[in-house]
Parts: sequence; structure tokens; C-alpha cells
Amino acid sequence: MADTIFGKILRGEIPCHKVYEDEKVLAFLDIMPLSKGHTLVIPKEPAETLDQLSDESAAAIGRVLPRLCRAVAKATGCKDYNILQNNGVAAHQAVFHVHFHIIPKPNDEDGLGVGWPAGKLDHAAAPALAKAIADAL
Repeated sequence: MADTIFGKILRGEIPCHKVYEDEKVLAFLDIMPLSKGHTLVIPKEPAETLDQLSDESAAAIGRVLPRLCRAVAKATGCKDYNILQNNGVAAHQAVFHVHFHIIPKPNDEDGLGVGWPAGKLDHAAAPALAKAIADAL
């Protein structure tokens, strides 16, 4: 297990406020929350970024993530929320162990603030790009 804060939590070296655990996934409250109920969901498999995660661990997270979202919404009374997952330094990843944030959004001030500087798709180049991505699968 990597020597990240999440690796230390998984090894029991650092305590956490556990919300959910099974053989593949652990979820716990974020100690620096953006809003009440901010929850982290991590695989027990050591992987720095989502593309490095096994299909089995990814599926385990996918099975539990909706249930955790419902539980966070019910417990906080907050129906709106963001799911955030960053991969790499340029994408603002700070802990190099795959993790998902469930961040309740109770109002405009609390929760995640997001800027979205949308561009335009180059429709002339799009077919080649779509093919390159499909071929990489």
C-alpha cells in the first residue's frame, strides 16, 4: 500500500470517521470538508489515478457510489451534490490514491465552486479524435 494519507488510513495507522466499508472500498468523512457531509470514497487497491485502477475495483466503486450519494443526501437533507475525481497534478490531484469526493451543495456559498470555461468542438477534427479514442479501447 502506498505511503499516502489514504494508505495510512487503510492500514489503520490514521483514524477516520468511517461511513462504509467492504472488501474493495472504504468511504469516510473528509477532514477538510467543503460542506457538511463531504465524504471520500476510495478503493482499497493502491492506484494513483483512475486509469491505473483495475476493472474489478472500479466496478466495486461504481456499485457503491450511488448508494453513498443517497445516504449523504438523506443524512444532510441536501438533495444537490457534486462528485469530484481528479487525476494528476495538473488536474488538481493532491493525494495520489484514487478517490472520489461526494460534496453536498446546500447553497451557492457552501460546497464545490466550479468554473467551466467551455470551448467549442472542432467538428472537422472530431471524427478522427473519436476514432483514436475508440481505437485505444
